Amino acid sequence: MTEPIAVLIADDHPIYRDGLASLLDPLPGIDVVGRAADGVEAVEQALARRPDVIIMDLQMPRLNGIEATRRVLAELPATGVLVITMGEDEGTVFSAITAGARGYLLKGADADEVVQAIRTVHGGGVVFGASLAQRIARVFASGPAVAGTPAVFPELTEREREILDLVAAGLSNSDIAARLYLSPKTVRNNVSAILAKLQARDRSAAIVTAREAGLGRPR
Repeated sequence: MTEPIAVLIADDHPIYRDGLASLLDPLPGIDVVGRAADGVEAVEQALARRPDVIIMDLQMPRLNGIEATRRVLAELPATGVLVITMGEDEGTVFSAITAGARGYLLKGADADEVVQAIRTVHGGGVVFGASLAQRIARVFASGPAVAGTPAVFPELTEREREILDLVAAGLSNSDIAARLYLSPKTVRNNVSAILAKLQARDRSAAIVTAREAGLGRPR
């Protein structure tokens, strides 16, 4: 007999979290093994219960869903993360994908769509809502991402992408200021904005993320 899909639900809204659990748990082939009210709990429960799929909200207290996804997948790379959230702005979407999420649905998705997404992610596939899938297809159809183009980290301004490219290349803030004829304070402010938008915990994490996207390459 096939083992049921072990699912962990991480969402800071108890009505949605408990409602989704009540919907999923009675279904054959799905076992809700835990519920988390914030990102820290999501990581702790994931490591303790080792679910097959995590339904992950993005905007949660203590630790956001993107960073929680990174931490879980660093320890449990086979776990499928299905993001279900209220918004689908491109910056958030691509941050979630970069963190390793394999699915992204809006909270307005119906029950059948959620169940199918869980099964798809558990099976190793990826799933995105229809409108989001079209956007992703347009980005990848434009060819490999290059520094300074909107396809790379669309949540950043052109200047922020330029600075991130130099950060990823290993330049210090003072080197970047000299290269771009900016004040050191302007560079510091831009770097702080970049870390916030990428939800990177520090400069090193931003460098890793940028290099994975193709930035920081020798000129």
